[in-house]
Amino acid sequence: MITIQVTETQIERYVSDMMLELGVPAHLRGYYYLREAIVLTARDMELVGSVTKLLYPGIAKRSHTNIQRVERAIRNAIEVSWERGNPAVFEELFGYSSASGAPRPTNSEYIARIADRVRLDLSVS
Repeated sequence: MITIQVTETQIERYVSDMMLELGVPAHLRGYYYLREAIVLTARDMELVGSVTKLLYPGIAKRSHTNIQRVERAIRNAIEVSWERGNPAVFEELFGYSSASGAPRPTNSEYIARIADRVRLDLSVS
């Protein structure tokens, strides 16, 4: 397997493009928290199991806010994308969408699925 070094900027750009496809509005504060969460998780998938213990606190500390605000902003960004985003993209990425009547993915599911796709597509290690 060929491993190519991927820069943090390239990962962020890729994640931003995916979030745009999913319909996450860039004007929401949760957009930036969500992007950071996905990038961090793509680098270390162990964070998915410790979202409330490690991931949210780390983002909150860097953003000078609290864990509850980070969680709520991410949840809001996901809700907006779920309601307004392209159902075909959700079907392709998650296997279901709001159009199929399924409930929206949890914050952890959303972050994990996109981070996994980033890891696979960019061979992030």
